[in-house]
Amino acid sequence: MWLIFKKEFKELLRDRKTIIFMIVLPLLLFPLIFGVAMFFMNSAAEKAENVVLKYAIVGEQYAPDMSQQFANETDKFTMVDIQGEADYAKLIKDETLDFVLVIPETFNNEVLTSGQHKLQLYLNDAGLNKVLGRVSEIVDVYTDEFQKTAFANLGLNESQQQALLAPIVIEKENIADDREVWGERLGGLLPYFIFILCLQGAMAPASDLGAGEKERGTLETLLISPIERYKLVLGKFFTIGVAGLITALITVSSMAIWGIVLSQGLAIEFVAEVMAMIGIIDFVLIFLMLIPVVAIFAAVLLSLSIYARSFKEAQSYMGALVMVVVFPVLIAMMPGVKLEGGWIWVPLTNVALAMKELFKGTMDYFALFGIFTSTVAIAAALIAFCVYWFNKEKVLFR
Repeated sequence: MWLIFKKEFKELLRDRKTIIFMIVLPLLLFPLIFGVAMFFMNSAAEKAENVVLKYAIVGEQYAPDMSQQFANETDKFTMVDIQGEADYAKLIKDETLDFVLVIPETFNNEVLTSGQHKLQLYLNDAGLNKVLGRVSEIVDVYTDEFQKTAFANLGLNESQQQALLAPIVIEKENIADDREVWGERLGGLLPYFIFILCLQGAMAPASDLGAGEKERGTLETLLISPIERYKLVLGKFFTIGVAGLITALITVSSMAIWGIVLSQGLAIEFVAEVMAMIGIIDFVLIFLMLIPVVAIFAAVLLSLSIYARSFKEAQSYMGALVMVVVFPVLIAMMPGVKLEGGWIWVPLTNVALAMKELFKGTMDYFALFGIFTSTVAIAAALIAFCVYWFNKEKVLFR
């Protein structure tokens, strides 16, 4: 068995494509994904803030000061004249306008007598143009002035004004610390990337050790050797498993290293705060939980590779497996799903939930026994099935 493992692993290290999936992608993919995502998010937000919005005001004679304020903001707004009873929706969909503000003829600052004013804002709210927020910046100024005028007429002091505006106020006292807050927001994404990278790292060698052997015609030579079948399977399994574990180790290490580089070297405050919250023990536990997960991936991938007639067919089966892996992680990201009760025994979902809890700092360490037990049991069953599968001639020589 170890002879087979040694042989297969040496050949694995000679494969450039496998090295890319095992080392290069985990080492560079995490910072690249987050870096590109942050860049585009910041670029989109900055573009939305700086774009000059084309607008029209209907009934501007009823609020000349407000209309003039829009006209003065030339770096933010450009007025477009529209004729008669125009189709506002069509103009906005055609991108002739970004918004239309309709001011009623009853608009005035005597809100005590005229009542509440309702301005109609026509816009396409599907994009990131922030129309409502930018229009509100100007309208809110007049809202505050109208309130002050009404309060002055009523003779209310500041305390009475606040009580009238907000008779009841809920003061939120968040008992969760910053680590728990950010762990809830970001911890759900962690297992998504780790699982996919571990699967990708094991996928390349698995395709070669089963379907690849069939295509090269070396499987028959291997089968007539004096080594028992189960040892052949275990040798290949450990090769795939080690490849996946190397990917897992590099992935977790990459997270820690790049977090330190970004927080210390580049002095990024947010990253520094997050990295200060997570201890080295948490990273070690995340890696240890990945060992039986990688074993599950290795057993399933080897079974698929043994069944496939060709390398291409094996790749097709394994591509579909990605969706199977993603689904349990998505369940862990759903609101209300916590690491308690039956979820401790649900494969993959339990590990994803545990990673999030470790990230949050709220891990119930006794739950780790249930997670390891269930995951190891499933991995052992799949390895046994893989040995059984390899012993069936009709599977090997389809």
